Amino acid sequence: MSDTPLPGVFQLTPMNPEFNDDPHRLLDRLRTECPVHRDTQAGTFILTRHADVRSMLGDTTMWRSPERAEEAAYIQRALVEQRIEGIRMSEEEARSGILLMDEPDHMRIRGPFAKALYKRVAKCKPLVQLVVDQYLAPLKSQPTFDAMDAFALRVPIDVIARILGVDEGRLTEFREWSEGAILGLNPFRSPEETEFLVRATNAMSQYMGELMDRRRAEPRDDLVSDMMTLQAEGAPLGDGEISNNLQGLLIGGNLTTTDLIGNALWLFLTHPEELAKLKADPSLINSAVEEVLRYESPVDITGRIAPRDMEIGGCPVRQSQSLFASIHTASTSRARTRRMSPSAAGCISASARRSHGWRRRSRSRASSLPSRARASPIPTPNRNGGRCRSSGASRTWWSPPGKRPRATSSTSGGLRRAAARHAHYCGL
Repeated sequence: MSDTPLPGVFQLTPMNPEFNDDPHRLLDRLRTECPVHRDTQAGTFILTRHADVRSMLGDTTMWRSPERAEEAAYIQRALVEQRIEGIRMSEEEARSGILLMDEPDHMRIRGPFAKALYKRVAKCKPLVQLVVDQYLAPLKSQPTFDAMDAFALRVPIDVIARILGVDEGRLTEFREWSEGAILGLNPFRSPEETEFLVRATNAMSQYMGELMDRRRAEPRDDLVSDMMTLQAEGAPLGDGEISNNLQGLLIGGNLTTTDLIGNALWLFLTHPEELAKLKADPSLINSAVEEVLRYESPVDITGRIAPRDMEIGGCPVRQSQSLFASIHTASTSRARTRRMSPSAAGCISASARRSHGWRRRSRSRASSLPSRARASPIPTPNRNGGRCRSSGASRTWWSPPGKRPRATSSTSGGLRRAAARHAHYCGL
């Protein structure tokens, strides 16, 4: 056992060069030496063992609201106490995100949303196909292209915005607003980034309110109209609650799906034998997506609050103490699943989503990218807690057959945004 102090939450972010270089080195040490580690600086326990993480995420009695956390839970309490000057939204809208909400309000809001969203997603495959084809078509004639900028950044926001009913002419603004709004969870943001955060948050809130008003008056075939209809039929939802969670869907689904695509491209380029299996048998695509989610999940960690005195992994935990679960290490902690394989199963991050009714799948022709390209080795990108992040420190350059892919590093601004995204992934 090393004499070096165990890493805490603040060392498990992309701002730490060691973690940025190889997150598994620090996480594996935590799991081996102290799988339920008390980080007094951050005021939380860090769980890294698969069994403990799965048990915590499967316990639906766990609290989510940071308002229930003890005073020593500094990160959780900061979410309650921070006030950002200049943001204009109602208290209902500001406090109604279901990621931070406990029962009975969590299910009161989530129920109607799930009903409308699942129904909408069930019939959106042609839309996804259309958007994917739209962005793939111009890439066929290019000798090289930035896969993150030309594809991964654009497809998710375009699909989600169209499902919501956002005007197509505003998609560029929505991409910018998404990046700005997530800075609210970045403790390292600069004054300029705070100004960007305020501007983006206010613009998105205002637009969503106006869109809801238009759809209430003239419904269309989109998710916002569905929510307005459910509200009119008696669903107990306020306008602020609907607006907040529609924005959350747009931001969260956009960023994490972009990161999923980037991670998948990087993994298959650096695991050519697995890419060959997938190209030989395209029916593996669904399990391949699950395997990417397990091996390099776009969600690094997630948080809960202990609802009672309890014991986790043999360690006593008091009511209201904070718990952070490392999805990253729990997903790869079992020896038999540490190797990346499209046919592998047992994704902890997917299991976590299933236990709460939220799950992401990819059935689009994004797999057409590897089917057209040569699986050449590329330099190891700078990793923002994962592999390829949408606005993080790496870009994946994709080359059609006969061309060599390459990776480049971005500026420190990318690192600051990556830290914000890391906080977002905590479920905070």
